[in-house]
Amino acid sequence: MKTGIISAVLIIAAAAVVALVSAAFIVYPTQQALVLQFGEVKRPITEPGIYFKVPFIQNVILIDRRILDLDMPAQEVIASDQKRLVVDAFARYRITNPVRFFQTVERGSIAEANNRLTTFVQSSLRAVLADASFVAVVRDQRPQLMESIRDRVTARAADIGVQVIDVKIRRADLPEANSQAIYRRMETERQREATEIRAQGEEAARRIRAQANREATVVKAEADRESEQIRGDGDAERNKIFAEAYGSDPDFFAFYRSMLAYEQGLSSGDTRMVLSPNSSFFRYFGNPAGNNGKPAPNAPAAGAPAMTNGGQ
Repeated sequence: MKTGIISAVLIIAAAAVVALVSAAFIVYPTQQALVLQFGEVKRPITEPGIYFKVPFIQNVILIDRRILDLDMPAQEVIASDQKRLVVDAFARYRITNPVRFFQTVERGSIAEANNRLTTFVQSSLRAVLADASFVAVVRDQRPQLMESIRDRVTARAADIGVQVIDVKIRRADLPEANSQAIYRRMETERQREATEIRAQGEEAARRIRAQANREATVVKAEADRESEQIRGDGDAERNKIFAEAYGSDPDFFAFYRSMLAYEQGLSSGDTRMVLSPNSSFFRYFGNPAGNNGKPAPNAPAAGAPAMTNGGQ
């Protein structure tokens, strides 16, 4: 009798332990929970801690409460100026209404939520960027456009219990074929500009060289004119000095000119002179006075000997 009672107590105790263990559950700070009874939400739990449910009747679904990332495939959109753009965007969101999330998203699945949000973001991207130009998307109004996209997605995501934190456009570029065509066009334009600039440089260089040559010609002409003037002044001064010297001592001047004639006429060379020893050209050789300083009758002037080529 006692053994049966003890066995019954043990069975009851074991059943109580099992029921207690199956009734208790833990919600971590990164989670929120829904207590379901026959598929109906009985109560949401949004704070961490240890909770209990009715064993074998109720079950618990745990839902992530952290900020989640949504990566989407790149899609092609058409801007208002008919430019095609390949847009790569991502979003971040948090599940703020677990009951609504469970009721609207199949099985409360994060993967299913990502699919729904991807649809929301892509449709909002197409709608917003279709009213913006290529330049606005790429450069001028990108922050404002992302904010407008986020507002549209937020309004639609609230219906499934999700709060959209942010929507960002990673990259918005032309398709590869368009990019190559634009690159080639830009390359051609740069080459044309380089050729034009090079031609302008050559023209400027020729203009500068012509100006420099003109200035050099003017300077040279002025220098030649001044040199000729100085040379003329020198010749005039020399002739003046010679004239004064001749007037001061005609005999010495005649002797000096004869010495110059000897130096030039008797220098080595191919030219030969045929003269008589009694020629007046040699009058200073035999008589230092040069025949009393008077040339012989009909004699050529000193310094002007008769000269023949090759002994003729």
